[in-house]
Order: sequence, then C-alpha cells, then structure tokens
Amino acid sequence: MTQRGRIGRMLEVVSMVALAVALLGAGSLAVADEMTKPFTGKAVNGGTVSLSKQNGKTTLSLSSDFQVPGSPDPHWQVVDSKGTVYLLDRLKLKDDKINTRIVVPAFVPDIAKVQMYCSWAEVVLGEAPFSKPIVAENK
Repeated sequence: MTQRGRIGRMLEVVSMVALAVALLGAGSLAVADEMTKPFTGKAVNGGTVSLSKQNGKTTLSLSSDFQVPGSPDPHWQVVDSKGTVYLLDRLKLKDDKINTRIVVPAFVPDIAKVQMYCSWAEVVLGEAPFSKPIVAENK
C-alpha cells in the first residue's frame, strides 16, 4: 500500500470514529425518555409532555401542538405517585412568552402526571399522565 493509500485509510477511520463519538454524544444530550398521554380537561385538551434527563436534571417539555389555555394565570403542576401535588413555574411569562420547558426541582421524587393549573381560579385546566411514574433525577 502506498503512503497516499495509508493516509486515505487513516482519514476514513478517524472520520468514522468522530462520527460515532458525535452520534453517541448527541444521543445523551436531549433524548426524550418518556412521553405523557395527551392532555385532557376543562380548558386543555391535546398536546403532550416529554420528559428528558440530561446532566443530572429532569426536564419537562411541551409538544408543539399544545394549545396555551386562555386562563389568567396558568402554571405547570406535577403530581407524584403518592398524590402529592407540586405547583411549579408559570406557563405564561412577560411579553406573551410561553414557558414550554421546565427543570423539575430536586424535591420532587417522581412524576405520575403533569397538570396545567390556574392559580387565579384555583382549578386544574387539564392533565397528562405518564404510563407509569417516572423517577426524577435531580442533583
């Protein structure tokens, strides 16, 4: 084999290794581990929540087909496997921005379902359950 052939072969091997590292690394960044069933309720019907774990944190993200409720003060809320309810961040932020992604706080042990809750009216607008409770991994 000529020197030019060896260099070409080495470049092929290096390229394949770099591609494998990139694919493996990217897979661990933001892969959705679990997804809820669609929201059902008084004001929120449709859309799902995906749960991903990265860098020791559990993140919840709304699907693109989620319709923001017209209630005055909607919030994220999660319920654990024992029925304990945790009121989390506001869904609507300043300047009509929507909080479509939140990091689950470390004090939440697991998540059985995600709810949209109106703090003003004190009512659950809709909920989306997971098929089984998911342990939250937050460090």
